[in-house]
Amino acid sequence: MTLKVQSALRLALLLLTPSLFAQTTPPSVAPLTMQQAVERARLGNPALIAARQHVSAVRAAEITAGLRQNPNLTLLGQGVTLPDINPIGNPYYYSAGVSRVFERGQKRRWRLESATATTDVTESQLHDQERQVVLGVRQAFTNLLAAKAALAVAEENLTDYRKTVDLSKARLDAGDITRTDFERIDLQLAQFESDADSARLNVQQASAQLQFLFGVDRPAKTLDIVGTLDLPVIPLTMDEAEAKALAARPDYLAAQQSVRLAQANAKYAIAGGTVDPTLASEYERSGIDNTFGVSISIPLRIFDRNQGEKERTRYEIESSRFALLAAHNQVISDVDQAWVALDVAQRQAHRYKDHYLEEAAHVRDNLQFSYRNGNTTLLDYLEALRDYRATHLASLNANAQVWLAIHQLSYVTATDILP
Repeated sequence: MTLKVQSALRLALLLLTPSLFAQTTPPSVAPLTMQQAVERARLGNPALIAARQHVSAVRAAEITAGLRQNPNLTLLGQGVTLPDINPIGNPYYYSAGVSRVFERGQKRRWRLESATATTDVTESQLHDQERQVVLGVRQAFTNLLAAKAALAVAEENLTDYRKTVDLSKARLDAGDITRTDFERIDLQLAQFESDADSARLNVQQASAQLQFLFGVDRPAKTLDIVGTLDLPVIPLTMDEAEAKALAARPDYLAAQQSVRLAQANAKYAIAGGTVDPTLASEYERSGIDNTFGVSISIPLRIFDRNQGEKERTRYEIESSRFALLAAHNQVISDVDQAWVALDVAQRQAHRYKDHYLEEAAHVRDNLQFSYRNGNTTLLDYLEALRDYRATHLASLNANAQVWLAIHQLSYVTATDILP
C-alpha cells in the first residue's frame, strides 16, 4: 500500500470517527408525563395486545355466523361395459343432482346476532382490562413521583445533617464539646445515609414497575417522569361520579350486553326447533332417455324439538339479568368506597400541609440554630430532626394517597377525573 493511500485512509477515518461516535451516543430522553405513560402502556402492554387480537378472532366468528347453507352437488355415472365381453353392451347412465337445506325460523339472523353480541361483550371486556392497566400505570407513576420526592427529602436531610457533623467536628477541635457528644452526632449520620439509600432503592423499584406495564423486558435506568403531588381540586360530586360510572363502566356495559347475548341465544334455540326442509333437483340420462325430477325432504321433529336448549337459554336469560343487577350494585359500591377513601385522604393531607409540616420545620430550624450556638441539648436537636423527617415523609405520603385515591375514583368511574 502506498503512502498516499495510507494517508487518505487515515484522513477518512478521522472524518468518519466523530459521526460514528455521534451515532452510538444515546439520545437524551425527555421525561414522561402521566398521560404519555398511559398511552405508552396502551400501545406496548403485551396483555392488552393479546386481548385485542382475541377480540379480532371473536369478531371473525361473525363471518361464519352470517354464511348461508351451501348447496350439494351429486354426480353419478355407471353401466359402462366393455364391448368385447358383452357385444350388446349396457346403455350409459349419468345423473347429476343439486340439493340445498333451507333454514327456517330466521336461524341465520339469530345466529349472526348472537355472534355480534359475543363480540360486543368481548370488546367491553378488553376495555375493562385496559382500564385495569391504566390504573396500574397511574398508581406506579404516582409511586415513582412519591419515591423521587422522598429521595429529595432524604438527600436534603443528609446534606443538612452533614453540615451539622462538620460544625460539630469544628467545635470538637475547639474544645467546645466532648468526643462522646461528637460521636453521638456522627452516629446519627448512619441513619440519614441509610434513609437516602432506601429512597434510591424505592425509586429504582418504582421505575421498574412502571416500565413493566409498558411491556419492557429490561427496565432502563434513564427513564424519568415529570409531575406533581400537589393537592388538586376534585371537579365533581359523588352523585355525578356515580352517574359517570353507570354510563361508562365497561364491566357494567358487558353485563348489559350479556343480557342481549342470552336473549339472542334463546331466540336461536327456538329457531333451532323448526324444521329445515331440503330441496333437491336431479337430472338423469340412461342411454337415449332423459329424466328430470324434483324432491323435497322434511325431517319429522317428533322427539327432538330442541327442548333442552330452549330450557337452558331461558335460565341463562334470568341468570344474566341478575348478573346485571349485581354489576349495577357493584358500580355504586365501588364509587361510594372510592369517594370515602378520597375524602379521608384529602383531610389527612390538608392537616399536614396546613399545620404539621410547617410546625415541624419551624421546630427543627429553631433547635438547629440553638444547638449550633450552644443553647440547647444534643438530644433535643436530634429529636427535632427525627420529627421533621417523619413529618415531611408523612406529608408526602398523604399527598400520594390523595392521588392514588383519585386514580381509584377514575378507575371505578371509567373516566379521567383529572386528565
